[in-house]
Amino acid sequence: MKEYKEKVHETLTTYKNEGINLLKRLVNERSVQNHEESVQAIVIEYLRSLGLQIDVWEPDINELKAHPAFVSTRETFKGSPNVVGLLRGSGGGRSLILNGHIDVVPEGDIAWWDSNPYEAVVKDGKVYGRGATDMKGGNVSMLLALKVMKELKVSLKGDVIFQSVIEEESGGAGTLSCILRGYKADGALIPEPTNMKIFPSQQGSAWFRIKVKGRSAHGGTRYEGVSAIEKAQKVLHHLNMLEKIRNEEITSPLYKNVPIPIPINVGKMSGGSWPSSVPDEVVLEGRLGIGPHESIHEAKKMVETSLLTLSEEDEWFALHPAEVSWFGAHWLPSEVEETHPLIKCLTDAYSLTYNEEPTVEASPWGTDGGLLTNCAKTPAIIFGPGVTEVAHFPNEYIEIESVFEAAEIIALTMLDWCGVKE
Repeated sequence: MKEYKEKVHETLTTYKNEGINLLKRLVNERSVQNHEESVQAIVIEYLRSLGLQIDVWEPDINELKAHPAFVSTRETFKGSPNVVGLLRGSGGGRSLILNGHIDVVPEGDIAWWDSNPYEAVVKDGKVYGRGATDMKGGNVSMLLALKVMKELKVSLKGDVIFQSVIEEESGGAGTLSCILRGYKADGALIPEPTNMKIFPSQQGSAWFRIKVKGRSAHGGTRYEGVSAIEKAQKVLHHLNMLEKIRNEEITSPLYKNVPIPIPINVGKMSGGSWPSSVPDEVVLEGRLGIGPHESIHEAKKMVETSLLTLSEEDEWFALHPAEVSWFGAHWLPSEVEETHPLIKCLTDAYSLTYNEEPTVEASPWGTDGGLLTNCAKTPAIIFGPGVTEVAHFPNEYIEIESVFEAAEIIALTMLDWCGVKE
């Protein structure tokens, strides 16, 4: 791998403008849910220029619904294609999936943006626009790494499978469809915005809804009723205590810099119908963090069982238990051993590029890596340019230099992992 270091770096340098323009083109497309087709056309065009074998298809909703890991609110994926580009190896090497999602979250209130979120702006060494860091910058890094392989006329032994998938922001239907289509490999890299840290483990998550019952009464005689808001406060306190207990079980050193490895977050609360009435119901909605060591089923069961013990603190809950249901998106947790050889290849490539050791941590959020690791038996490592702090935020940006540095590291990892035919 060392003998290719300078060649890879020099080749990427000559494609600086091409890489920036490609990223701008991707950002300029508003690829929110149901609107991914136009941006995928750009990806297809680039893969075709590299001479890769291309596979394009719209995921089959009925096939996906039959899989236990599937989650989506959509009833069709018409007009929302997945795109795969295959760089076929000569044989005898390890295969690698390069997986990136092309969908972005909505831009929100335009008033918070300094410029149009879908007109990429280059300023002070950064590209601004929705999706720049999450994760079109990482996608460009992968495409540039493939470009290097073609320009250097390197013959890899193992296959490289590039995946531009839809629906990651809503639970991973695009990657699951790739798995069901038969795309698996010996390892996978997902260049989500990790700030160039290496994440071999990631938490999963599931959305919950808790209905808390009360008894209505006139506000003037509120003592005749039971306030669902007051009972909801007890539920919130109980969830805080449960969060503490669950996190005390996390002992992995990968979480040493994460204050709360698997949070329980209540993000929405609604209830009551009239200022002068005692509220008879409050609904809490939130996100349950799930550790790499546990299944979604186990984590959900723990929450459900724990809330039943509320009756030991307040007899109201014995006759009116808090009702828990699960809805919307979920992400599978995953864990890859730190001794896995793909991590060694990635670490070596990082060290060659930066002349220092990388930071290896656990991811504080979920990705499609959980699907690849668990459902495709393809160990997935998360590593990429950009920072989470600006993802999903107004004035999202990515540093251009980091896109090319990530491309260099990915290219070197491909060479080491897949092997080179002499």
